[in-house]
Amino acid sequence: MNSPTAAAGSRAALSTFCINLLLAAGKILGGLFGNSFALIADGFESLLDLFTTVIVWSGLKVAARPPDGNHPYGHGKAESLASLFVGLSLIAFAALLSLNALKAILEPTPPPEIWTLPLLVLIIGIKEFQYRRLKAVSLALHSTALESDALHQRSDAVTSVAALIGIALSRYGGAFFAGADAWAALIACAFIGYNAIGVLKKSFSEVMDASVPADILEQVRTIALHQEEVLGIHKCRIRKSGLGFWMDIQLLVNGNLTVREGHRIAHAVSDELKNSALPIQDVVVHVEPDDAHPELLQSPGPIAQNPPPGAHSPPG
Repeated sequence: MNSPTAAAGSRAALSTFCINLLLAAGKILGGLFGNSFALIADGFESLLDLFTTVIVWSGLKVAARPPDGNHPYGHGKAESLASLFVGLSLIAFAALLSLNALKAILEPTPPPEIWTLPLLVLIIGIKEFQYRRLKAVSLALHSTALESDALHQRSDAVTSVAALIGIALSRYGGAFFAGADAWAALIACAFIGYNAIGVLKKSFSEVMDASVPADILEQVRTIALHQEEVLGIHKCRIRKSGLGFWMDIQLLVNGNLTVREGHRIAHAVSDELKNSALPIQDVVVHVEPDDAHPELLQSPGPIAQNPPPGAHSPPG
């Protein structure tokens, strides 16, 4: 992972922290003085945003460290672990908020103040802007932690929308909707939990070195086959660690080439992959004679990521 990339991710996380600090204070004070349980709960959800943003920022800082003797593959997994912690925090908060919302439903309170409505409209607009900005940065940097933080901003905006609806119903819906403020907080918990599960699934996949998406494999295939001497691809394995990819690839070349020529081809493919738009950190290239797998020569089909059980590649 190059330092400019990590620095961009850290800047995005830091600016998010500062904005969430102001929003959390505004929500909690607004809820206390405006008599809104949903707004107070929304404020504490923003405090959780602050906590998770610190976790994301810390994960990115650790992930940016270069490889060393104890971590020859770098520290990229710290980014995925930070994302895991964010997901678990979201689930814990959703459970706690649900219990408090149920208690408020059983013990109705007076409706919130009318000025809490425009306050929430402003907050929702800011949170949506944060979501779109962080989502764009996460896509550009291939950062799961920033993506999970972006989803956290969206879930926070949804809780604010739910609070807005709940407050409006509490004030103008009559006795039947007296508990709408608390119901709004309860419904928002379901959305938070749903987002948390998505974050956890993706983070677990990265920690367990799951395969990258098919479109990335196809890009790698296209780049490798761009070298004229490469006649086919036997196997390609790619895993994501932090903000980058680590991969090994087996190429089919003319079996009559010398070792020196095969070495040159391997380096050419490695250099082209590292210089591509993909955030590839390291490539291990293995060359094999073309007659080892004739069925794969310039094959238009998908790349085999793992050989079938019992299959062994002949030495290249």
